[in-house]
Amino acid sequence: MKKSALLAAAMMFVVTGTANADDRYRSRPPVLISPDLAAPWLLQLGGGNVRPVVYAPRPVIAEPRLYQRRVIRRDGQAVAAPVQQVAAVRPNTPAATNFDPMYLPQIVAYETAQKPGTIVIDTNNKFLYLVLGDGKARRYGVGVGKPGFEWAGAHRVTRKAEWPQWVPPQSMITREAAKGHYLPARMDGGPANPLGARALYLGSTLYRIHGTNAPWTIGTANSSGCIRMRNQDVVDLYERVEVGTKVIVI
Repeated sequence: MKKSALLAAAMMFVVTGTANADDRYRSRPPVLISPDLAAPWLLQLGGGNVRPVVYAPRPVIAEPRLYQRRVIRRDGQAVAAPVQQVAAVRPNTPAATNFDPMYLPQIVAYETAQKPGTIVIDTNNKFLYLVLGDGKARRYGVGVGKPGFEWAGAHRVTRKAEWPQWVPPQSMITREAAKGHYLPARMDGGPANPLGARALYLGSTLYRIHGTNAPWTIGTANSSGCIRMRNQDVVDLYERVEVGTKVIVI
């Protein structure tokens, strides 16, 4: 009798426990998933009054674009637009701090028997004169040949070139290699090119009047014989003279 009562009580407990468990999970609250995985997950559990945490979308920041100058080909050759800026001097460079204003272009009194349009280069004083006539000349500061590379003579401009390429002579390549400086066999024209923005070729020699990528050398004897000018100055001279112009180096 006792065993029957105990068995009946146990069966009732199991049925009641199962019913309570079913009642417990019969109406579970919905689980709301936030689209933002950084939202606190505890706030996503609860009744119908709990709303998903949705953060405002972040603004889209456009990446800066890089533009490249278009190159137009004419007759099979690449032609780029003219370069407007011919010299850029960074602050605190020798060009910005040590350039003597007396080497800036200026009109000066200059008595000479040479005809107007003639170029006279005074290597001792580092000046180039473009004879104007009437006792005047347009004077530019220049850099000239260093000791051992001085020369004098008279030639004519045989060629003009804008942003010329640089082909160092073999003698220069050998000489600089002995010092540990290795020169390229050829360098295309551009702001980094030692010949700068313009070049006037003198006779059949290797000498030129040209720009430079080292404007702080103007007023010094620092070249291998060529006559250096600031880029903006050689552009100005380039526009004023023609092929055939007489050049006298003294």
